[in-house]
Amino acid sequence: MTTKAFQRIYTKLEGITKATVSLRAQSVVTDELATVAGRLAQVVKINGDLITLQVFSGTEGIATNAEVVFFGEPPTLNVSDDLAGRFFNAYGLPIDGGPEVEGEAREIGGPSVNPFRRKQPSQLIATGIAGIDLNNTLVSGQKIPFFADPDQPYNQVMADVALRAKVDKIILGGMGLSNDDYLYFKQVFENAGALGHIISFVNTTEQPPVERLLVPDMALTAAEYFAVDKNEKVLVLLTDMTLYADALSIVSNRMDQIPSKDSMPGSLYSDLAKLYEKAVQLPDGGSITIIAVTTLSGGDITHAIPDNTGYITEGQLFLRTDSDTGKVIVDPFRSLSRLKQLVIGKATRSDHPQVMNAAVRLYADAANAKTKLENGFDLSDYDRRTLEFAKDYSENILSIDINIDINEMLDRTWKLFAKYFTKPETAIKQEFINQYWPN
Repeated sequence: MTTKAFQRIYTKLEGITKATVSLRAQSVVTDELATVAGRLAQVVKINGDLITLQVFSGTEGIATNAEVVFFGEPPTLNVSDDLAGRFFNAYGLPIDGGPEVEGEAREIGGPSVNPFRRKQPSQLIATGIAGIDLNNTLVSGQKIPFFADPDQPYNQVMADVALRAKVDKIILGGMGLSNDDYLYFKQVFENAGALGHIISFVNTTEQPPVERLLVPDMALTAAEYFAVDKNEKVLVLLTDMTLYADALSIVSNRMDQIPSKDSMPGSLYSDLAKLYEKAVQLPDGGSITIIAVTTLSGGDITHAIPDNTGYITEGQLFLRTDSDTGKVIVDPFRSLSRLKQLVIGKATRSDHPQVMNAAVRLYADAANAKTKLENGFDLSDYDRRTLEFAKDYSENILSIDINIDINEMLDRTWKLFAKYFTKPETAIKQEFINQYWPN
């Protein structure tokens, strides 16, 4: 070992795999950064004085006498109000041509907020999308994923949510984004004049997959600064957590760890949980709400990634294309917000729970009518009306390209009830029918 400018430098590697190198070293800490032959690396395993480093860009071409320089610290992000309106890479360095951010260096990937400091969520997060606000209302401090097939426009939905959500800060963590997706987010935010309250950390498909592992921690470290230090309402958007999990799998396999279900590492649950559990409602008003995209392989909801995600999060939002209208909707049957009861009818209009339940029940009756039709059974007059209602409901309320507030969603649904059904058929309480049934 030699020293140069007080850094620890080693020049003898004991082992090299596709993604890692190992060597004997002293006074090294977990997650510490280093360079190996000039390539950025991170400590992932310590066994006595045997240290394993994950090399982000891969180990091809690295010799056993390569120079290893330890930084003496884990990855950090400089936090300050100057983060707002900026685009950064997985290391927290600017990619928008602007200057580096001056501020306090915060270690990324730290522990979640102490449960003692948490408060039960009670603040509504409105997105303008009826499939969310009307049927699966979000609450500040909630953690919830979008489950979507890879061909669904989930990044468009994320951008729409970012522009519509009434919060103080939006933080985007983009993992494995195509250049087109990256430029799409940038252009949409700039054109809307919304860059001032949006912060983006981006890893593109051209960059090493293992760099994706830093992106959520960078995004959530920034979120904690604004929520905890500034008492702001922060919405974190993470896309795509399947690509994040794939990067975990790459590292695990290259380290010769025995894979678990679907080739995922055995640590997948805890790896996902340490991110999602950063969602919090704080007593002083600050909050971190997490919406994440999990793309499905062939629509398989039982795959290890969505399966583990479902155990950690408080529901899911399921995107699908409606066969009758061709519109992309948030599926009323497969979506669920486990915290919506904390705000519907309280932070929203008192008729909200009744309208929501009636609409979904009538939509389910339409699905039954469709099955009857497909099997050659005769349809009743009521069946035909439910089919017409379902088409109207999908096109003018559930479609993700509709942007209206919750009161307008409720009023539109009342109009559909009156258009297709009698008052008794809706099974809504008389007091609400008296107040809201259209004349």
